[in-house]
Amino acid sequence: MDNLQGIHIGDKVVILHPSHIAGKTGFIYAREMFSDDIVSKRWIIRIDSEDVIVSLNPKEFELLAEL
Repeated sequence: MDNLQGIHIGDKVVILHPSHIAGKTGFIYAREMFSDDIVSKRWIIRIDSEDVIVSLNPKEFELLAEL
């Protein structure tokens, strides 16, 4: 599976949109797949502070730099 825009599973992110979860951090959990095994441009993100998983496009989150 190729990576889109340098995004990798396990990368730490901050969510920009939607507004009800903006500012929360999480990590890239997986690439979203359609039922016919076609790869989506969206990413599955697990939010750190909650037991929540969301599907976002790359414009809705920002990668955090590793220290």
